[in-house]
Amino acid sequence: MKVTEHIAQANGKTLFSLEIIPPRKGENIQNIFDHLDSLMEFQPPFIDVTYHREEYIYKKHPNGLLEKKTTRKRPGTVGICAALKHRYDVDPVPHIICGGFTKEETENALIDLNFLGIDNVLVLRGDAIKSEPQFKPEPEGNNYAIDLLHQVQGMNNGQYLDGDMENANPTDFCIGVAGYPEKHFEAPSLNSDLKFLKQKVDAGAEYIVTQMFFDNQKFFEFEKKCRAMGINVPIIPGLKPLKTKSQLSVLPSFFKIDLPDDLVDAVEACKNNTEVQQVGIEWGIQQSKELKANGVPVLHYYSMGKSTSVQKIAKAIF
Repeated sequence: MKVTEHIAQANGKTLFSLEIIPPRKGENIQNIFDHLDSLMEFQPPFIDVTYHREEYIYKKHPNGLLEKKTTRKRPGTVGICAALKHRYDVDPVPHIICGGFTKEETENALIDLNFLGIDNVLVLRGDAIKSEPQFKPEPEGNNYAIDLLHQVQGMNNGQYLDGDMENANPTDFCIGVAGYPEKHFEAPSLNSDLKFLKQKVDAGAEYIVTQMFFDNQKFFEFEKKCRAMGINVPIIPGLKPLKTKSQLSVLPSFFKIDLPDDLVDAVEACKNNTEVQQVGIEWGIQQSKELKANGVPVLHYYSMGKSTSVQKIAKAIF
């Protein structure tokens, strides 16, 4: 079932969903099952599965020369999606990214997902390779998320890269995109960022999932501006409970977000990360309660393989 259909059938009830990350190469998928088993009581109708692009490593040879090699440290997104459908009968939402994929590789991945009966995708540009300062598209790949969206929407209309195909079967993916309440770090302003978001919605995006945020007022302002621009698709807030003191610097640096002073003060007063985790849970509960009271369609938690905090927040909300 499509994400938009789940929201419509909820009749105004706020749903619970989460996002997981594939295990590192060589690890067992049982780790994901152990994480999700404790969260299924909250009946997530869909679960996002992230996609990770390639990384470069350098192998040193006996003669001292370095060989540049490509590796994917977290493969398995498509397989995990199939496993989630089989084990939990939930709708997986694989992330599809531009970085590291040609258009043909993207098309083949979408065909696989279609054959598996997966109805939803979240399209993203993706991040730059860690060793490169800026994002570089793959040769013969998509440059931006909207280009990737056009490709998925084209397949929904029966348009494949091999344009002379006769009687091509159209796909029927529900397409989600990302939104940034504090703007994408590359955008010159929030209004500029919203113009690009509006273009994605006009091109066929059916719902928006936001970057994590810790100040609900920023989400409400973002939502208000979206509606004023004619962006009328469901907007799903993305939430992440704090767990460690180091996240006070890591999250703003990596995700280009602000943390409220009250939250920073509370975390800095903690003696250890156990206390930080409790602060994160309490903050997450208050955030979730306010968002739910304001009628958000879904509360989407970036659990990333750690269930304890999300489970405690969900118990207080659902």
